Amino acid sequence: MRGAVLHAAGDIRFEERDDPKIIKPTDAVIRTVVTCVCGSDLWAYRGTDTITQPQPMGHEYVGIVEEVGSEVTSVKPGQFVIGSFATSDNTCPNCLAGYQSNCLHREFMSTCQAEYVRIPNAQGTLVATDEQPAGEFLPSLLTLSDVMGTGWYAAKAAEVRPGSTAVVVGDGAVGLCGVIAAKELGAERIIAMSRHEPRQKLALEFGATDIVTERGEEGIARVKELTGGIGADSVLECVGTAESMRQALHSTRPGGNVGFVGVPHDVAIDGQELFFSHVGLRGGPAPVRGYLPDLIDRVLTGRINPGKVFDLTLPLDQVAEGYKAMDERRAIKTLLTP
Repeated sequence: MRGAVLHAAGDIRFEERDDPKIIKPTDAVIRTVVTCVCGSDLWAYRGTDTITQPQPMGHEYVGIVEEVGSEVTSVKPGQFVIGSFATSDNTCPNCLAGYQSNCLHREFMSTCQAEYVRIPNAQGTLVATDEQPAGEFLPSLLTLSDVMGTGWYAAKAAEVRPGSTAVVVGDGAVGLCGVIAAKELGAERIIAMSRHEPRQKLALEFGATDIVTERGEEGIARVKELTGGIGADSVLECVGTAESMRQALHSTRPGGNVGFVGVPHDVAIDGQELFFSHVGLRGGPAPVRGYLPDLIDRVLTGRINPGKVFDLTLPLDQVAEGYKAMDERRAIKTLLTP
């Protein structure tokens, strides 16, 4: 088969790779229907994360089951399935506590920008739909594998409640999905921090009530101004930089909460400052598997349409252009079709 491989910073190639096979009885192999490039893939593409050898890429996927291992009974060949970027058995104590992304048998997916994909822990990871979804639903269903599920977790971790005020730091796909999540969870006011007009428009369409273009201290001051000098009840940090984390923590009221889902890079938190702020902080890799049944229903009933975050669609063999377009901020998120 063919798939995307990162050889060095800025060097993505679409090349021949070994066909995936059942290695463990808990595995499945799927044929990719659609996949995509994630904003977190750009950390390695830009050289922020070190690459020491050629690395297959991609962790978001939906597809058709081709083959299952002997211990997989939850899905069968021919079914359309969606799974999390972090695999899970869905039975260990961490899974049962709602943290499937910290499963004792977790494996992070990293080979999904390809024609076929091996899925470890398939029994607990994959969720099948009742039938093959119509093409119009595919982009939104794909977002559930990561960015919509991650935006949902950001809102849950920040404890967004009906009638509350939420701030979303970051206008990438996760941040925009975080706006959807905050709206669905009942936030009355949603302040999206964005400096890019197309992303601002999409944030407003998804439910944002205010746009803040300022950054740093000016951004914090603007949020305080919009919230009567107090700060927001909930802040969703969807970037992963020191600046975005500082902005999130300082935009939150005492007793409020920050949900952080941006993969941290050079983020250091002052314990003394956090202690006296009375701000709660929770984050990490999103337990997407736990949200899939609910989010699949919201997509297929037309309640949410997170697939609108895809503003560039390319054949899978043009994956390098998909990375380049996102790196240059010409695209929010690239959909790839085998």
